[in-house]
Amino acid sequence: MKKINKIAVMTSGGDAPGMNANIRAVVRTGIYNGLEVYGIENGFEGLIDNHIKLMDHSSVSNIIQRGGTILKTSRSKRFFEKSYRQQAFENLNRLGIEGLVVCGGNGSYTGAKILNEEFGIVVVGTPGTIDNDLYGTDFTIGYDTALNTVIEAVDKIRDTASSHNRMFFVEVMGRDAGFIALNSGIASGAEAIFIPEQTNDYESFVERFEKNQRDTKLFSIIIIAEGDESGGAFKVAEMFKEKYPDLETRVSILGHIQRGGNPSCRDRVLASKLGAGAIDALLQGKTNIAVGEINGQITYTPFEKAIKLQQNSISKEMLQLAKVLSL
Repeated sequence: MKKINKIAVMTSGGDAPGMNANIRAVVRTGIYNGLEVYGIENGFEGLIDNHIKLMDHSSVSNIIQRGGTILKTSRSKRFFEKSYRQQAFENLNRLGIEGLVVCGGNGSYTGAKILNEEFGIVVVGTPGTIDNDLYGTDFTIGYDTALNTVIEAVDKIRDTASSHNRMFFVEVMGRDAGFIALNSGIASGAEAIFIPEQTNDYESFVERFEKNQRDTKLFSIIIIAEGDESGGAFKVAEMFKEKYPDLETRVSILGHIQRGGNPSCRDRVLASKLGAGAIDALLQGKTNIAVGEINGQITYTPFEKAIKLQQNSISKEMLQLAKVLSL
C-alpha cells in the first residue's frame, strides 16, 4: 500500500451548514497525521481552473461556527467532458496530490468516482447536503440545521396564521426527498404534509379538512416538499382556493433560507467526525468510498452502492405518526 503524503479537500454541489466544520476537521486531522493538505476553491470548477491552495491550522481557524463553505462550491458542467477532467487531474498531479476528500451529494460522489477510475486519484466522500437523502449514513451534514431553520420559520408563520384564521401552504426544500418536510411537519404540528415519496391523496386531504371544520379545529399549516407530485405549494393552494374561495390562504416558499445559518451543534459534531473519518480512510488505503455515521459508528460505503441506492428511505412509522398527530 502506497503511503499518501499530499491530499486536497473540496466542497461541491449545494452548500450545507457544517461544511466548514468538515473542512476544518479534514485539514487539522490531516496535518496531525503528517499530511500536506490543500484546499480546492469552487468545487470541480476550481479543480479545472487550478484554484488550489496550501492550507495550515490557521487556514481553518474561526470557521466551525460559520454556515456556507469557505472553499466555495459549484455545479460544474465542464467536468462532464473528458478534456476538462484531464486538466483537473494534471493540476493535482503537478502538485503531487494523491488523495482527495469531496464533501457533497450524489453528483459530487459520481465526479470523485470518475476521477479515481480514469486517473487513479484516491477519493473519499463526506455527505454534505441538507436533504438527508444519501445512502450510507443516518444523517447528512447540514440536515439538522436546515430542519431547525424550517421549524423556527413555521412556528412564526403559525403565529400569524392563527391570528388571522388563515391557512398557510409552506413549501420546503426536497426535490426528490421528503425528510425535511416530514420531520419539520411533525415537529411544528402541521395539519398535513405532502412529500415526493408517497402518493398524496388530495381528496382525502379535503375530506379531513371538512371534518376538522365540523369539529371546529383550526387547519392552518400545510407543509409541502418542493418535489411533491402535486406541483408544489402554489399548485396545492390554487386547487384548495378553487374549492373554498372564501377561505384566506397564503403561500410561503422558504427557499434558500434553509441552506444558510450557523450550523447546529449536531451538524458541527457530525461534520467533524466525518472529516476525521475521511482522513482515517485515506491512511488505511481506502478509496471510492463515502464516509457516514450509522448508529453512532463511522462507516464506509462504496461509492457505487451509495450512488446506485442514492437515498435513505422514509420511515413508515414516521408517516403513520404524522397521520395520527394531524387528526
